[in-house]
Amino acid sequence: MSKLRFRVVESAFKKRAVETPLMKERPSEYFGQNVFNRAKMFKYLPEKAYKQITDCIDNGTPLDRETATAVAEGMRTWATEMGATHYTHWFHPLTEGTAEKHDAFIEHDGKGGVIEEFSGKLLIQQEPDASSFPNGGIRNTFEARGYSAWDPSSPAFIVGDTLCIPTIFIAYTGESLDYKAPLLKALDAVNKAAVDVCHYFGSDVKKVYSYLGWEQEYFLVDEGLYAARPDLLLTGRTLMGHESSKNQQLEDHYFGAIPTRVMEFMKDLEIESLKLGIPLKTRHNEVAPNQYELAPIYEECNLANDHNLLVMALMRKLSRKHGFRVLLHEKPFKGVNGSGKHNNWSLGTDTGVLLMAPGKTPEENLRFITFIVNVLMAVYRHNGLLKASISSATNAHRLGANEAPPAIISCFLGTQLSEVLSHLENSEDEDLNLAGKQGMQLNIASIPEILIDNTDRNRTSPFAFTGNRFEFRAVGSEANCASAMLVLNAAVAEQLKAFKAEVDAKIAEGKETFAAILEVLRKDIKACKAIHFDGNGYSDEWKAEAQSRGLDCETSVPVIFDNYLKQQSIQMFENTDVMNKVELEARNEVKWEMYTKKIQIEARVLGDIAMNHIIPTATKYQTSLIDNVYKMKDLFPADKASSLSARNLEIIEDIANRTNFIKEKVDAMVEARKVANKIETEREKAIAYHDIIVPMLEEIRYHIDKLELVVDDQMWTLPKYRELLFIR
Repeated sequence: MSKLRFRVVESAFKKRAVETPLMKERPSEYFGQNVFNRAKMFKYLPEKAYKQITDCIDNGTPLDRETATAVAEGMRTWATEMGATHYTHWFHPLTEGTAEKHDAFIEHDGKGGVIEEFSGKLLIQQEPDASSFPNGGIRNTFEARGYSAWDPSSPAFIVGDTLCIPTIFIAYTGESLDYKAPLLKALDAVNKAAVDVCHYFGSDVKKVYSYLGWEQEYFLVDEGLYAARPDLLLTGRTLMGHESSKNQQLEDHYFGAIPTRVMEFMKDLEIESLKLGIPLKTRHNEVAPNQYELAPIYEECNLANDHNLLVMALMRKLSRKHGFRVLLHEKPFKGVNGSGKHNNWSLGTDTGVLLMAPGKTPEENLRFITFIVNVLMAVYRHNGLLKASISSATNAHRLGANEAPPAIISCFLGTQLSEVLSHLENSEDEDLNLAGKQGMQLNIASIPEILIDNTDRNRTSPFAFTGNRFEFRAVGSEANCASAMLVLNAAVAEQLKAFKAEVDAKIAEGKETFAAILEVLRKDIKACKAIHFDGNGYSDEWKAEAQSRGLDCETSVPVIFDNYLKQQSIQMFENTDVMNKVELEARNEVKWEMYTKKIQIEARVLGDIAMNHIIPTATKYQTSLIDNVYKMKDLFPADKASSLSARNLEIIEDIANRTNFIKEKVDAMVEARKVANKIETEREKAIAYHDIIVPMLEEIRYHIDKLELVVDDQMWTLPKYRELLFIR
């Protein structure tokens, strides 16, 4: 090991856990203390303002300026009492991250001083520079105006000394430039469509909520080792590195004892998250070394999405306090599992009913089957679009590998539900008595009866039914959940509207309501059979079968993005009032441009590492071997020297061949980038980077990884996988 690398590794391994002060209160006592929630509103707002803001949150009633001013004053009073000195509109631009600009709570007092003030006007909207964020050509540099507008449905919160106000972000011309605005529209669309369908089964439902429970996977790596790897620092993943002799093959890390330093980080993260009203509940080791997972209790979709973005920001901040860097890239290390963000999604009513859960009566079960079949139809009709919603340059490394769903969208239902749908499809029987949890007796005296769910799990399925929800497993770990959730909710809303129109038409013809529902369901079950697959999604047989079923099997990310601009996608988004064609075209321009830039950065970084680290190090070792060969000739007789030097000569030749290949391929990659960069359309440029540059990265990596195995460990300057992947 080189002296430099030894010092870096030794320093990283000597890190000690930072003691996290234990909170004396129970979590329930400090949960949400940094959030302007309903309890704070009740305390700090006038009664009239409190009623109007809660009515706005619950029912979407517009707020007048007078109420906004009262809310702003109450917010400011609470925030300043909590030590806040600034406020910011917190929004989600098309960068996968968040954005904020801080302003102080001060205005001139007219007497040469300042006073703390925050008006309703400042609360409702601000004006960020719309041309400085990704916008797909909607805004030019000389057309910079854009607006961030307050989202009352997501509570304001304090981070540090700043009051953060969740907002949407739109262009001066009205188009959305973020993820939150179309997500809110999609949630409103599915609410209205689902309520209408619920009324077939009773008139008491007034609102349907979309729920999201995300599961966040991530890696931790020692900060010193991270800093010594330019590829990790600049791209979030290792662009080279031979796999460690031991990685995850013993399956000993999954659900294992959490390392002390990691536990201290987790506790710190949980405390800060709970203060922000984020109900983190689960933590555990994941499959790969240094890989972990956290998950909260389910929440309303918009709030859950805000909380996920906030948690990712907290993870990045707090990990450094404990001597770590958190890696949210979907595939930071080759040869071990990557990281996803499973999105558990369901619909529920304001009466407390989960629409994705079986009931106790035939009527409740018909409602359950109605929503299940409509979800299947939505996923079937828009399977390519759903795949596009989770596709990216980074997630492409994970999808299709053996630890992640394939790059084909299909739905797993489990044996029981599959049999129910098959029975319903093929008979006129209207008996919908679905079994709930079944008892399993293990015949072990000390173990009580176990209740078995009405469906198994299938981790190879990208969209699996898991008992009372669907688990969208294909979402990437660093993605904004809203990208997938707005597509899913909009697609389901469109399908529910179409379903209701068909049922109403049959009722108008004289059919009884439930008979009409069953008739349409039977038709839809037949229509969407292609999306239903309960088998092994990793198998080559499934890929061939999916192709024959007409499912989207495209693997090129830039081409997958075309699904956003297919006529049925545009029609779906416009019919649900989620996005228009102009917005969709702009977003695709951003997606293609972002894909190109990420691959471009990786190519530049790998070229730099190859030319400034790998080749000089390999050549230096090669020179020492050559020197050894000549000294052997001086020391031994010719025959003996030749025999003893044979192995060194093989290594010398191997190094020469590999360094020559690397140099030639790096030069070719530079030229290929120059050609690709001249392509005018973002789509074609992205395709060129996918088809030409990405394979070059893999070819260069292959030879670098082979050199790592033969070059003297003391000379190798970059931390290796065996050092990066094991926290001590």
